[in-house]
Amino acid sequence: MAALTATTKVYTGMRIGDFVFAPRLLPTLAFLALLALLLTLGFWQLGRADEKWADLAARAEATRAPVVNLNATKTSLETHEFRRVRAEGEFDLNRQFLLDNQIKDQQVGYRIFTPLDLAGNDQWVLVDRGFVPIRGSRDVLPALPPPHGDTDGAGVVTGRVSRGPSVGIKLGEPTDNPGVWPRRVQYMDFEYMGEALGVPVADYLLVEGSLATDVRLRRDGPDAWRFGPERHQGYAVQWFSLAAALTIIWLVVNTRRVAGKRSST
Repeated sequence: MAALTATTKVYTGMRIGDFVFAPRLLPTLAFLALLALLLTLGFWQLGRADEKWADLAARAEATRAPVVNLNATKTSLETHEFRRVRAEGEFDLNRQFLLDNQIKDQQVGYRIFTPLDLAGNDQWVLVDRGFVPIRGSRDVLPALPPPHGDTDGAGVVTGRVSRGPSVGIKLGEPTDNPGVWPRRVQYMDFEYMGEALGVPVADYLLVEGSLATDVRLRRDGPDAWRFGPERHQGYAVQWFSLAAALTIIWLVVNTRRVAGKRSST
């Protein structure tokens, strides 16, 4: 009797029918680390989207709320962010701030922050009056237009409450031209601005604008995002898709068909 026995490779792992799943340790650890990173990025993008949806809802609610009279109401960023406001007072046109490194319509320039002494209120507020481009040398500060074409600085201002632009890390001093007006600043620092003016300054900006309630919320204003919540949701889908693809690849690479064992006599 002659016997022919086929040599078969022995697999260790989980067997399912003619297949065995046998992942190796080091590739599996690398897979788990990369999977955790992709899932973390996906959930982070979803969190950012939720934050912006909530922000939009807060803006919409604030837009529908009654206009706040800053002269008669104690206000703060925490309680009045995005609210429409009206203020009467006198601008200090001799001491204005220029926020550096601003871009509008592909032009580099500054945003003008002008202190407003609120009538009947001991608090001052910084009014964001818009953008002014750099003309010629950066060493020469631009001429600043008077508010509403008014040369004496008195008047009524309408707009909304804003926290203003933020930076991730504040490096160095807020200004690079101390003792000079207009004062050029590298980032928003309400405490510094109040000390430079020697007056109590509110912890928010009054962004000049219309009080019309029928104007839809815009995302291209001074505190606009780079993109809206929909983009974050799209990015989350991409990260989760990569995580799913990585998982499928890991499963396929670590799954083998088992060779059958045959014998004959």
